[in-house]
Amino acid sequence: MGFKVCIFLLLLGCLLLVPERTMARDMKRASIVIQGASRIAETDENFVCATLDWWPHDKCNYDNCPWGYSSVINMDLSRPLLTKAIQAFKPLRIRIGGSLQDQVIYDVGNLQTPCHPFRKMNSGLFGFSKGCLHMKRWDELHNFLTKSGAIVTFGLNALHGRHKLRGNAWGGAWNHVNTQDFINYTVSNGYVIDSWEFGNELSGTGVGASVSAELYGKDVIVLRDIIDKMYKDSKLTKPLLVAPGGFYEQQWYTKLLEISGQDVVDVVTHHIYNLGSGNDPQLVKKILDPSYLSRIAETFKNVNKTIQEHGPWASPWVGESGGAYNSGGRRVSDTFIDSFWYLDQLGMSSKHNTKVYCRQTLVGGFYGLLEKGTFVPNPDYYSALLWHRLMGKGVLSVQTDGPPQLRVYAHCSKGRYKICSWLAIIFCAQSLANMRNLENDLKQISMAMMFAVMGLVTNYLGPNRPAAKK
Repeated sequence: MGFKVCIFLLLLGCLLLVPERTMARDMKRASIVIQGASRIAETDENFVCATLDWWPHDKCNYDNCPWGYSSVINMDLSRPLLTKAIQAFKPLRIRIGGSLQDQVIYDVGNLQTPCHPFRKMNSGLFGFSKGCLHMKRWDELHNFLTKSGAIVTFGLNALHGRHKLRGNAWGGAWNHVNTQDFINYTVSNGYVIDSWEFGNELSGTGVGASVSAELYGKDVIVLRDIIDKMYKDSKLTKPLLVAPGGFYEQQWYTKLLEISGQDVVDVVTHHIYNLGSGNDPQLVKKILDPSYLSRIAETFKNVNKTIQEHGPWASPWVGESGGAYNSGGRRVSDTFIDSFWYLDQLGMSSKHNTKVYCRQTLVGGFYGLLEKGTFVPNPDYYSALLWHRLMGKGVLSVQTDGPPQLRVYAHCSKGRYKICSWLAIIFCAQSLANMRNLENDLKQISMAMMFAVMGLVTNYLGPNRPAAKK
């Protein structure tokens, strides 16, 4: 029986930087065996996901302000290239959320506070005041996402009504009225939402703010009741309830699942920023060091284990991951070198039963899949698109006797490609020692990766070749 194997090879940049004499001396053979008879894990059909954030234009890190007008509240939704970039995935899952999510109020119902945009405020979370989502903007945003064919996950404010206690800790009852009014408006207008997510990075010690697992568990029960009631008589499909959208801490996540109980939380989300800060001068070395990248595998494994033991009705998602936090790494996160990290993350997380992986961001910061001003795709956009179109749901077991620098991931294929698609990543550990001019060497890697990915785009994503004439 004939079959076609689809291959990703991220190795050309390495070869350009390794001297010929070194290549000849260090050349090794490696065998790769793919077990196609059974699956070791399964992802969602729409595994690849991207986020839209709330940051205003004056969000800055390390003397750079890389957000511009790329957020939920100020992005120009009329740009054709933006629409086409989303439509190319047929469909793309989009998660609306981020750090300012728990400071968003919705201009609907009997709102008791003024509806102002975000503004800088030293005493506010992350240096900003509360901000408001006007329903006119929500109408525009939802119409745009519908036109683009996106699958929408919307992150809700989980701090409304609470007060700060000490340190990062917040307490008090969650005021659900404004959220309930917003969901009611959404349902009444027939807006399709795939999932509602509760809160952003409030788990464990939190980032900026934290809420105890006891309070969080009780609140998601309230949110579940709201969702059930709002969609009871609606023709719309009832959305999933997603939580907590934070960094994994085993004890906190376990308690959340135990307190909320069976069939309350449908999806358990956690965030990944395993490369550290965006201004780290060692960022490129981390990306090209397979032993460093492997450290995060334990988190994927433990999240899945916690869910299996304490909430087997739920599924694990990576709700947000940009590699480097604080807007990503300038001239790193938006270049081809980042695909070594990104594609390895997609492969590694899939092996541990992760159903969805949301890249921070679709547009905004240095880690955007699209450039913030023009919406021209950055290199990782093509990596995301190729994965989405070629790598199917079924994750297959792979064995190799190659060195640690060789990573191989295999999935059942999508579409017209039979048997399996597989991804091989060869990290440039040796080449780092030979770098003389970092900027020029990165340009070489970028150019090589560009030609490799463009070749794949031409071969696999282009129009079908005409059948041979008899």
